[in-house]
Amino acid sequence: MNLRDRDEEEDPLPFEGIDKATILHESKAFNQSTLDARKCKSTLIKVMYLLAIGETFASTEATELFFNTTKLLQSQDVSLRRLVYIMIKELSTCAEHVFVASNTLCKDMNSTNDMYKANSIRALRKITDSSMLGPIERYLAQAVVDKADTVSSAAIVTGIHLSVTHPELVKRWAGEVGEALKQRGAMAQYHALALLHKLRKNDKLSVSKFVQSVNTTPIRSPMALCLLIRMCTEVLKDDFEGAPDLSQFVVSLKHSSEMVVFEAAKCLCSLKAVSSKDLTPAILVLQLYLTSHKPVLRFAAIRLLNKVATTQPLAVTTCNVDMESLVSDPNRNIATLAITTLLKTGSEFSIDRLMKQIGTFMTDIADEFKIVVIDAMKL
Repeated sequence: MNLRDRDEEEDPLPFEGIDKATILHESKAFNQSTLDARKCKSTLIKVMYLLAIGETFASTEATELFFNTTKLLQSQDVSLRRLVYIMIKELSTCAEHVFVASNTLCKDMNSTNDMYKANSIRALRKITDSSMLGPIERYLAQAVVDKADTVSSAAIVTGIHLSVTHPELVKRWAGEVGEALKQRGAMAQYHALALLHKLRKNDKLSVSKFVQSVNTTPIRSPMALCLLIRMCTEVLKDDFEGAPDLSQFVVSLKHSSEMVVFEAAKCLCSLKAVSSKDLTPAILVLQLYLTSHKPVLRFAAIRLLNKVATTQPLAVTTCNVDMESLVSDPNRNIATLAITTLLKTGSEFSIDRLMKQIGTFMTDIADEFKIVVIDAMKL
């Protein structure tokens, strides 16, 4: 066999040919007094593979496998324990009497090992019912302000899930969640803001007051700032003139993260009541991104400018020179958006020239971008 034939030959899947009966038999080894951690991990990964490809387990099979898996919690192997927590969550929907494992998970939730605490909190949510939430509520509230960000984040995410079915219970943690927003790390801060927003999103006035109060809180997380900007957008879309503090916060936002700056520009561009003058800060930022060496920034900027040009073409004309340089961009999607935007904002002479260029790369772009070109030509 030559090299070319070997390259063209498909590599076999790592678990190709395994069957459920064999894996269920292998799982009986979880009950042994002396565990082979490597073998147990291999078996758990195989089960996850079967679940991922859509293999179904009967209730009795899933229940037996679930309780065999919980026996592995006696192991001190960190990577094995992590797989066990994942498996408990995966099997919780198809196994019976899963709540029996809650005592063991509660012990792990009070462990000195942060990894055990965080993962047990995530798994505990999946196996508890309404009657069991009362006894563990105090532990969850304490975990929200845990000194370890991983534990705090796990508890807050659990609160986000519980807020769907037990909103009143989660509202009692408002003080702890507010404390986490002020003092925790980037990920926990983002999750805390998401939970507070979820609890208040149905009350627009409450959201407006909340956003104004959060403006004074030092938020370090770029993701949390992006979420805060989206919260501002919700309020501004309903009442742009009535919330000058929020619009000023978005306009004046300066951050080292390009993601945050772009989100602020996107917020302004999405408002229907905004004037061309109010759009100027956003247009200036997008114009700067048009010359970025990062393709994703160029694409994001030209895509947003394309949308703005549909309703306010005059606001985008200042970017025409930079957009013309993107017509020859190696990324054909960026080039397509540049041409279609210029068709909306350009003069009669420039449009004539662009129409001649369109035919040169129509065969190189996806159908969705061909539709964009056709729509722009109609305008």
